[in-house]
Amino acid sequence: MDTAKRLYRRLDALFGELPPRREQAKHLELFLEEGFARLRVDLRLLGGLLYAERRDGFALVSAVGAVDGPPAEMLDPSRAPLVEVIDHRVYIFGNPDADDAPHHLGLLPRAAAAGLAVGRSPRRFCLFFLLDEGWEMDELDFALNTIRAALDARLVDARVRGSFREAAEIQRSLLVEAPPVFPGYDIACHSLATEEVGGDFYDFHDLGTDVYGFSIGDASGHGLPAALLVRDVVTGLRMGIEREFKITHVFERLNRVIHRSRLSSRFVSVFYAELEQDGNLFYVNAGHPPPILFFRERRLGQPVDRELTVGGTVIGPLPEVRFRRGFARMHPGEVLVLCTDGILERPDASGEFFGTERLRELVVAHQGEGAQELLDRLFEAVTAHGDGRPWDDDATVVVVKRQEEPEGGSD
Repeated sequence: MDTAKRLYRRLDALFGELPPRREQAKHLELFLEEGFARLRVDLRLLGGLLYAERRDGFALVSAVGAVDGPPAEMLDPSRAPLVEVIDHRVYIFGNPDADDAPHHLGLLPRAAAAGLAVGRSPRRFCLFFLLDEGWEMDELDFALNTIRAALDARLVDARVRGSFREAAEIQRSLLVEAPPVFPGYDIACHSLATEEVGGDFYDFHDLGTDVYGFSIGDASGHGLPAALLVRDVVTGLRMGIEREFKITHVFERLNRVIHRSRLSSRFVSVFYAELEQDGNLFYVNAGHPPPILFFRERRLGQPVDRELTVGGTVIGPLPEVRFRRGFARMHPGEVLVLCTDGILERPDASGEFFGTERLRELVVAHQGEGAQELLDRLFEAVTAHGDGRPWDDDATVVVVKRQEEPEGGSD
């Protein structure tokens, strides 16, 4: 057990020191160099070779240590010793006189050897080690299997992180960095992803002639699958809006596209609105948590806000969905708050959600402040509600406030 712990610690330290790279071959080259230097004494290693899978066989990538004579440049995967290594993932050639011994292919000198295979076809790699006198079967077998598992995990991690980085770059290129300047309105926005890429989004659309469009959405799940769904939705919305289609038709066509993408087990909620400079607001809500419009004047017995619910169901699960367009009006001093489930459903220690009532209380108490101040207060309150724990879901907020008219002005 102590031997196992020491080996794990040494491997963890080794991997932690290796610079992150996306190319799998580079990971293994660096490991062969550093790992051989650190483990050669304990494991009785004389030399090592790294081979990478190619279309016509396994090609030599690098060699370290004492490997007498030039090693084979290419290995046939249909012949021993490669067959044994690939089949077993770890194989020790203890008898140098055996028919499958590596030296029969000119791979290594006539001596005991060991090999391990990592990766998945068509990107597999094989490492061969020439063994010095004094090696022990059980110790070596355990060590090589531990190394193989660690390398496989490292390769998967590098591949996935590479995909995430690419997806994150795509997502950042699609989404706006800052809210627009729209005369007469104060706008703030922020999105927090639980992973490198997220399933939430917001977007703004300059429609000209004193009209601005804006949207917010939440794809089911998070991480890479949700981010890819966001990409399709944002692109589809932009294309439809730029072509000046009716927004209800844009949503219906977008729903058909998403449904046909074979991600019907996933869905995305979207709210889209077009705000005219005079305060008229036309919108469609496709299953999104209703944005709340907080009124300027509060009369006794009258509601202090209005939820924008008109539209239809979420996008994706059903092949054909119809949407309706809603209407609202923003007066000077009124505030529209849009958010995703990550805000409303953040739980406290007992599992109670932050909820819409806490959101209402916060906005009503600070409605006189600017959009950015309101947004900051909301994130602070929701973070505190969760006792500062890491977020379980992506969280996004957009605040739109119609500024007060100067004295003598009119709505």
